[in-house]
Amino acid sequence: MIEIHLEETENYTLCRPSGELDAYTVGSFRETLANLVGHERLLIDLSDVPFMDSAGLGALITGIRRAREADGAVAVRSDRPAITRLLNTTGFDRIVPVTETLEEAVEALDEPLPEG
Repeated sequence: MIEIHLEETENYTLCRPSGELDAYTVGSFRETLANLVGHERLLIDLSDVPFMDSAGLGALITGIRRAREADGAVAVRSDRPAITRLLNTTGFDRIVPVTETLEEAVEALDEPLPEG
C-alpha cells in the first residue's frame, strides 16, 4: 500500500509518496502526478519510499515529462541510497535534479533545466 501526501507551500507543491512504489501501487502515484500537471514548481520527495521498481520509475518519468511540457520546474529528493542509486544508474538524475535534502531540492527548482 502507498499513501501520497500533498502539501502546498508558498513556493512549491510537495508530493511525498510513502510506501513501496511498484507495479501494484503505482496507479495512484501516476494519477497524483497527472493531477499535478500545471503546478509551476513541483518537488517530489522520495524519502519515505523504501523500494521502487521499473513501474514506479516509469510513472515518475512520465509525471516529470508532463510537468515539464506544461512549463513546470521539478526536483526530486531522495535520501535513501537504494533509490538514489536507481535514479543515478538509469540516468534519471541527468533529466531532473536529484538531491539529498529538501532544502537542496527547493534550491534546485530555481536552477535552469538540464538539457535532455
